[in-house]
Amino acid sequence: MVTHDTTPQLKPFGLTIIVPAYNEGGTILRVLDELLCLDVPGKKLEILVVNDGSTDATREHLESIDDPRLVPIHHETNLGKGAAVRAGIAAATGSHVLIFDADHEYDVGDIPRLVNPLISGRAEVVYGSRMSGFGTVHPSLWHSVGNKAMTTMANLLFGSAISDLHTCLKLLPTPLLRSFDLEENGFGLDTEISAEALRAGFRPFEVPVSYVGRSAEDGKKIKFRDAFRCVYILIKVRFRPNTPYGKRDRSLSPKVSIITSYS
Repeated sequence: MVTHDTTPQLKPFGLTIIVPAYNEGGTILRVLDELLCLDVPGKKLEILVVNDGSTDATREHLESIDDPRLVPIHHETNLGKGAAVRAGIAAATGSHVLIFDADHEYDVGDIPRLVNPLISGRAEVVYGSRMSGFGTVHPSLWHSVGNKAMTTMANLLFGSAISDLHTCLKLLPTPLLRSFDLEENGFGLDTEISAEALRAGFRPFEVPVSYVGRSAEDGKKIKFRDAFRCVYILIKVRFRPNTPYGKRDRSLSPKVSIITSYS
């Protein structure tokens, strides 16, 4: 009698961190130093820094780091954060992708806590939520209210129950990310990724994270007009075919392990 093992084969976990950077010379060395000190499960770490046409010392800082885990990608002109992240997604070699800003608003120390639910098999997509976080500083009332309003709109449109639509800390399987038809070149890509994930039937596992938001005077680049773009993106994606949570394509989120070989 022939029996067939129906246990899904585990894939080795590898983390690709995409760091979009535009004129972040004042913070990028500190952020990269902390990222390179990360102890991630499986020890497979790739950091793709997309220098999006910076005119300050960002490029020189990147060229001063000699570490094979760090891969710089240079745009000769500024194409936008979305274009930078999309370039990183196309170049990623890890099983999973995490987006991490170069402005030091987020804490690198939260990353292992995002990875753990994936390794344990409890999550397919993980978000770092600032709304239920600790040590969190929002730059203004309107920043907090605006994010909550956009998140509520997304939940109503997609029947989801997430708490932080616009968190930068989005950890997704690479095959799932590459299945999305991403088009945004600006800050709207954050919204587009979340909307596409919800449309595909995936629901993020949320982990509280620390956040210290910058003001415009400190270099914060997002503008009030970006909120209108986010509304447009949410509505546009919602009118595409939607997949219920129970019918999501699980092949786009393969099970992973820190084991790198199998008998």
